[in-house]
Amino acid sequence: MSDAPGQWSRGDRVRVAAGLMLGWVALLWLLEVVDVATGHALDDFGIVPRDPAELTDVVPAAFMHFGFGHVAANSVPLLVLGFLAALGGLRRFAAVCALIIVADGLGVWLLSPAHSNTAGASGLVFGLFGFLLATGFVERRPLGVLVAVLIAAVWGGSILTGIAPTQTGVSWQGHLVGLISGVAAAFLFRRRRPAGTATAGL
Repeated sequence: MSDAPGQWSRGDRVRVAAGLMLGWVALLWLLEVVDVATGHALDDFGIVPRDPAELTDVVPAAFMHFGFGHVAANSVPLLVLGFLAALGGLRRFAAVCALIIVADGLGVWLLSPAHSNTAGASGLVFGLFGFLLATGFVERRPLGVLVAVLIAAVWGGSILTGIAPTQTGVSWQGHLVGLISGVAAAFLFRRRRPAGTATAGL
C-alpha cells in the first residue's frame, strides 16, 4: 500500500491509523505490566539528566511509565492525536514522531533537574498536539485548521497547565520541548501543493 494519502481510500486511512495507534497504546500498557511484574526494572530506561550513559535511553523513555495511572493519563490523548496525525500518511507520521521523541528526550536530558528520572509518552503527546495545531495553518488546509481549533478547545487548557514551571511531579521541561518540536515538525514535514494548485483559505 502506498504511503501517499491521496492513493488510499478513506477507509484504508482510517483503518491503518486506528490499528497503528491501538497497537502503540497496547504496547505501552504491556510494557507497564512487564515493569510491575519485574519490580519496576524498566524504570531504569527513564532519562537521568546530563549523564552521557543516559543518552541511550532518549528513545526508550518515551515508551516507559511510572505506574498504571501514568500510562492511563497518556493513553487517550496519544490515541486520538496520534490517530489524527497518522491520517496524513505513515511515512510522515513516523518522521514526525521520531523527531519529537528524539528532540524531547534530548531536551529532558539537558534541562531536567539533577538526579531526576523522566519517562513517559507525554512529551510525544504534547508534540503531536503542537504538530496538529500548526500543520493546518502551515499548509493552509481548511480541514487542518478545523482540527487545530477542535483539539485546542479540548486539550488547550491542560497543555498550558502542563508547560507551566510551577508544576510539580511532572516534567514541564519535557512537555515544553515536545510542544516546540511538534510545531517545528509541522514546518519541516509540511506537504507542498503542486504548482498551479489553488489554495483555499478561510
